Amino acid sequence: MSFRTPQRHGYAVEFSPYYPQLLACATCQYYGIAGSGSLYLLESLPQGVRPVQKFDWNDGLFDVTWSENNEHVLVTASGDGSIQIWDTAQPKGPIKSLREHTKEVYGVDWSLTRGEQFVLSASWDQSVKLWDPAGDKSIATFLGHQHVVYSAIWSPHIPCCFASTSGDHTLRVWDTRNPQISKLVLTAHDAEVLSCDWCKYDDNIIVSGSVDSTIRGWDIRRPQSPIFQLDGHKYAVKRVKCYPFERNVVGSSSYDFSVKIWDFSRPQPCLETIEHHSEFVYGFDFNLHVPGQVADCSWDEWVRVYTPKSLTPT
Repeated sequence: MSFRTPQRHGYAVEFSPYYPQLLACATCQYYGIAGSGSLYLLESLPQGVRPVQKFDWNDGLFDVTWSENNEHVLVTASGDGSIQIWDTAQPKGPIKSLREHTKEVYGVDWSLTRGEQFVLSASWDQSVKLWDPAGDKSIATFLGHQHVVYSAIWSPHIPCCFASTSGDHTLRVWDTRNPQISKLVLTAHDAEVLSCDWCKYDDNIIVSGSVDSTIRGWDIRRPQSPIFQLDGHKYAVKRVKCYPFERNVVGSSSYDFSVKIWDFSRPQPCLETIEHHSEFVYGFDFNLHVPGQVADCSWDEWVRVYTPKSLTPT
């Protein structure tokens, strides 16, 4: 099932944590180099994917994350250095725009552990900021990366803990109670690290994806060397996601126009390669409610919702 975002190039797609059929897609005009952006709220139905709402912003939107305590609220990352908080019940525009970063915001993530309602923003200004969505100023700024910060992702298990990836080739792990210094600095790849995700079944495992076209797994208790490496993409790995229904399964999207499904416990780990885009595949996500279902989005203006053969429930 597919939906086209005309003159908008897909950067990120995320399923709702509340409703199995809802997903959001962050997009940019002119491939994110110039122009405005749009946030699409989409509904995946048996007869196809249909638009529910569309929100426009005056700069490109590079990432999106859903609130974990309000089914109507989403946060986007923008090229103008701000994050936007949107309420789908108020379709006029964002209920709030928070701007402190001095360069593009490339990643946002809403905390997953109970009792915390915080948002992270990762920026090309080499910093990560921590926000309370109810406030008007950031709570903390995390400095240490020596290059663009591409992503900051909360641990689903450990309170106050997140990981960040950067153009400085490192993956860092932080405790929000001590923003002055990262808990762990890991030279994860020999090139820029664009993405990471935490294993849903083991709170010590992080997976990273890089411009060097590889995906690596790390045990943060023994970070000296990766616990696995997945080779197969021809170009940069833009996004990695750990599967919520099986410990060893990972999905990835790439500049080689493909999505791959992996099982890192197998001798031949690549389970499947999906090639249904004609441009960079920037966004990828697993549906938390529907085992096997995934969504991706690409610079070719298409959002696709499907179940890969390798993940089809038996």
